[in-house]
Amino acid sequence: MTISSTKTSDLFAEGYSYADRIRLLYETKLRHTTEKSRNGFMDHDDHGRVPVPEGFSWQPTSNHPNGQFYGPLGWGACFKDLAENHPVYVDSNDALAGRWMFNLYTMHKASWKPEFDYSHLVHEQQLYGIVSGIGAPHHFCKDYRIGLKLGWGGLLKQIRESLEHHTGDQEKVDFLRGEEMVVLGMQSWIKRTAEEAESLASTEEQPKIRQNLEKIAEINFRLVTEPPHTFREACQWIAWSNIATRTYNGDGAGGQLDSILLPYYQQDIESGDLDDEQTIFILACLLLNDPCYYQVGGPGKDGQDQTNPVSFFILEAAHRMRIACNITVRVHDGLDPKLYAKAVQHLFEDRMGWPRFCGDKALIAGFMKNGYSVELARQRIATGCHWMAIPGREYTINDCVKINVAKVFEVAWQEMMEDSSINPGLENLWSLFSSHLTRAIHCTAKGLDFHLLHQKNSAPELAISLLCQGTIEKGLDASGGGVEFYNMCLDGAALATVADSFAALEQRVVLEKCLSWKDADCHIRANFTGTDGERIRLMLKNSERYGQGGSIGDRCAERVSGLFTQLVKAQPTPAGYNMIPGWFSWSNTIEMGRQVGALPNGRRAGEPISHGANPNPGFRRDGAPTAMAAAIAAIQPGYGNTAPMQLDMDPGLTKAEGGLELVASLISTHFELGGTLFNINVLDKAKLMAANCNPEAHPDLVVRVTGFTAFFNTLSPAFRQLVVDRFIAEA
Repeated sequence: MTISSTKTSDLFAEGYSYADRIRLLYETKLRHTTEKSRNGFMDHDDHGRVPVPEGFSWQPTSNHPNGQFYGPLGWGACFKDLAENHPVYVDSNDALAGRWMFNLYTMHKASWKPEFDYSHLVHEQQLYGIVSGIGAPHHFCKDYRIGLKLGWGGLLKQIRESLEHHTGDQEKVDFLRGEEMVVLGMQSWIKRTAEEAESLASTEEQPKIRQNLEKIAEINFRLVTEPPHTFREACQWIAWSNIATRTYNGDGAGGQLDSILLPYYQQDIESGDLDDEQTIFILACLLLNDPCYYQVGGPGKDGQDQTNPVSFFILEAAHRMRIACNITVRVHDGLDPKLYAKAVQHLFEDRMGWPRFCGDKALIAGFMKNGYSVELARQRIATGCHWMAIPGREYTINDCVKINVAKVFEVAWQEMMEDSSINPGLENLWSLFSSHLTRAIHCTAKGLDFHLLHQKNSAPELAISLLCQGTIEKGLDASGGGVEFYNMCLDGAALATVADSFAALEQRVVLEKCLSWKDADCHIRANFTGTDGERIRLMLKNSERYGQGGSIGDRCAERVSGLFTQLVKAQPTPAGYNMIPGWFSWSNTIEMGRQVGALPNGRRAGEPISHGANPNPGFRRDGAPTAMAAAIAAIQPGYGNTAPMQLDMDPGLTKAEGGLELVASLISTHFELGGTLFNINVLDKAKLMAANCNPEAHPDLVVRVTGFTAFFNTLSPAFRQLVVDRFIAEA
């Protein structure tokens, strides 16, 4: 079954420029996004998935009594079958072919193999609102360079050579057989796509469109077995790699795209086979193919800035395509100021939440504190919502492991108020909080060990392991010993919620004595209902808060983050794996909020927890981005993972008023103070409010939700409201 674009012969008898093609591709993208959203809200990255053709269906084959598929043979066989039957996608306006429609991971009804029982951990996981990471897919980073060098044919050859070497080890043989099936499936998928492009070309009457289809066919026939040789071929190979890993389990990590593509660009420019406009168009098609997380700029392992012409072309391509993107600019002392200026300019001109910025200084110094060299620290790049990884060499499951610190606080608070042997007081509360946070971290560490022991036999990372260093040679999955470095991310969530709760108690109960401990507990248990409930809630809510600058809340936030960091770094997991702390909630803010009752900061039961490392919305009347930047910089854990700053602002700051320079200065100042990642939304308030009332009337509105961007109309009402509330409070 085939999807192809509407014929454009009648539209462009003459001309047919790159701008014309981008416009048509953009219209198709909006149509696909609207169609996808009708099947359910998408509170995640926009993705490059396209709707499934009417009448087509596919279901995975089971290799387990529960009807699901597990292990390398189960996953490999399902992927191969899907790839061999997947509808092909060719758009005659596109420079690249292929799209994905299914995600094997989401097709699991029981994603974790039931034989691997972790019921002994469940009580504490639920008690402390732990997102354990057990069974979590991807969230580390493949190395495109491996595939670009070998091609699918070279990868297949490498797998078969390793099979001969490991014939006596059945577990390794099974892993390699699974890898073989992934490659064979991709070769079939690419070949069928090339055949479709060739067929479309044979009946196309418009010469320019026919030539494009013929080129698509030629490139993809070659890529079935050979590595790419040209810039366009390299982009097509990367697109297929992204399609493979998205289809396998949803992976969206990209890489240092500008330096990866630079040799192909230089070669084709020198030979006269490429010009800059064509380069931009091909890159626009790559970004359209899937909004994977790419980094541009920043230092190479030698410390020299990696900015090059392709860096600028990537930003320009995103500007022209005007869709959700996940591009991060790595800010360091040697960054080309022109790239930095262009990036900030696009924030204001395009108003689509990209690019983001990460702070090289703190990230490198922090990662080195784990015992790594500066050269390795420079190679650890931004390739996810809030996270870093060394492509092809490090396994992390970043962003998949979280502790709901608000839930930990609630447990400590309830214990203090219910145990008659404990005198209510700040230090007793802090001691209980520390004790329960220690238990939560130990439970999480045990879960990480459990995941690392069994993931390879439950849901192995076959698609990403193909592009990791050493996995094929060793016959080991990346989740089970195949790569060099294992640094397990452990994020805290609800920093501001907890800090403001400690601060409110210190100010209103201890210092001002406006409220007794018993009365505070009664109002909290009653969810601030009843006589005087709302007055008490507002009094607590309006205490000195985190983010105000030199406040009780700021001091509490630094103390909470310091404790969390100390406890995470006190020792590795029981099996000896390194853990790296961060602060990030991703889209868990709503679900984690549902787990927690009312709290002393005036938050009602069930309301969302605070967003990432940010102060609570409305933390001060002026919104004060500088105060926020200083506060978030001060609570950084400091070991190479991020605690991002999310800023939402109105485009009233214009270039004429010096707004671009002010924002550029704010970003660089935040990084000088120790910040690690900066996410910015520049949104027109009137348009956002209108879109919240009638999302379908604004299908082109893109917002940065958290670490990712998305089309606003595809988000659930709860997530749309989160963005709106945050913006109203800070704009």
